[in-house]
Amino acid sequence: MNRAAMYRRLQGHPQRWDMIVVGGGATGVGTAIDAASRGYDVLLLEQSDFGKGTSSRSTKLVHGGVRYLEQGNVSLVMEALKERGLLLRNAPHLVRELGFVAPNYDWWEAPFYGLGLKLYDVLAGKYGFGASRILSREETLERLPTIRTDGLRGGVIYFDGQFDDTRLLINMVATAFEQGATLLNYVQVMNLTKDNDGFINGVVTRDVETGEEFQAQAKVVINATGAFSDAVRRLADESVAPMIAPSQGIHLVFDRSFVPGDSAIMVPHTSDGRVMFAIPWHGHALVGTTDTPIAAATLEPVAMEKEIEFILGTAAQYLAKKPTRADVLSVFAGIRPLVKSSAVGNTAALSRDHTIHIEKSGLITIAGGKWTTYRRMAEDCVNQAAMLAQLPDKPCITGQLNIHGFHGDSGRFGHRYVYGSDAPAIEALIAADPQLAGPLHPALPYTGAEVVWAVRFEMARTVEDVLARRIRALFLDARAALAMAPRAAGLMARELNRDDAWQAGQVQAFEDIARNYVLSG
Repeated sequence: MNRAAMYRRLQGHPQRWDMIVVGGGATGVGTAIDAASRGYDVLLLEQSDFGKGTSSRSTKLVHGGVRYLEQGNVSLVMEALKERGLLLRNAPHLVRELGFVAPNYDWWEAPFYGLGLKLYDVLAGKYGFGASRILSREETLERLPTIRTDGLRGGVIYFDGQFDDTRLLINMVATAFEQGATLLNYVQVMNLTKDNDGFINGVVTRDVETGEEFQAQAKVVINATGAFSDAVRRLADESVAPMIAPSQGIHLVFDRSFVPGDSAIMVPHTSDGRVMFAIPWHGHALVGTTDTPIAAATLEPVAMEKEIEFILGTAAQYLAKKPTRADVLSVFAGIRPLVKSSAVGNTAALSRDHTIHIEKSGLITIAGGKWTTYRRMAEDCVNQAAMLAQLPDKPCITGQLNIHGFHGDSGRFGHRYVYGSDAPAIEALIAADPQLAGPLHPALPYTGAEVVWAVRFEMARTVEDVLARRIRALFLDARAALAMAPRAAGLMARELNRDDAWQAGQVQAFEDIARNYVLSG
């Protein structure tokens, strides 16, 4: 994938697109995959980088949603469990089975949670990841050696999926491209155009890098901008009532000593009503999440002090080694684009079901949902869009479509397992230029080869694109990522033919963002 080539495809496109998708997160890219794989002519536009928003800031779980059983939303759980199974089948290089242990400190917890998790197993059916069971105190400690032992009675284990969210997204972008879609990052939709009857028939856009403006027409426009959905809806009609209730969640990242085993910790009930997870991820421990209603979405949300203290305090109740601010390697915040409901009083209780809303102008908005169900969301959206645009009826094939990088044994590539079948090509870069072999920082495994690969083949345009999303340095160890920035900028400048001033500007821009990932004392 090459941005310049993509841009030429856009400029040389002679007729209306079948569909224009606005938004380059999981929902938008999933929609582009579905539409392109059916044979529709698709353009996707993202105002920043692919996955810059919510899709890079998840809890890194491909899961059915245990907590939705308690809400009685069995249909969502069943849908998510099926999609979890399809993701494992279609992207085995990125989705892995992970055991989750809920430690029990009261006598009633083991039978209570055990019963619920047995139902979870039954709902998963043929897509199950493994049978849940009650653990003794000794078995619990074997799986969770750092759990608080005082009062520990045992635990319950169940199995779900884990993934690297943005690595999956970048592979999805590649999949959409391979299916014939045109996708561009750093192209902002400034306005929507209408025909004589008042129906949306295209977009007015601006290339963020050059400032160039252009128009593109389509038979239908899909708004898949997540937390920013209402802003795009207002381009069609300034008077629309908001449909998004944004909620912020944060995660703290520690070194692996806090969760040293191969199992994750699941706390079923925290004081704010959410589930808390402590998960092994890329050689680190990821702990979260919170649920804090916010007034408006921002592209670079910042963790609030009360959220940080909440996670530290909750984790301290369950870990023998109580984490402190000094232990935090990175803190990141994400915004959930929850769909409003007048029947509930807090965002933790809002359903994660997705909504497809068609405006009087013909603009289609798809919102809500969750990472695990992106494929099903996309299928529903394309069905609606094709019908609205009177396109030929074509069946969805994404249930059987392998994601780019598909590889059944990617673990043999070490830390590059997330690249799947692309990993040998990255190793070939090192063979051609051994200077790309060394780690960019001793605390993390990433090398110069991954930086070069990101620029040449994954449309990375900024140092942040590389260090936050193509590799996960910023999310794992913010200080290490800051130290890596000058070297990354130098490698990118060579690839993109940029000068010293560009390098300096990139390092400064990255530092401005990365400061919010560093937790001060």
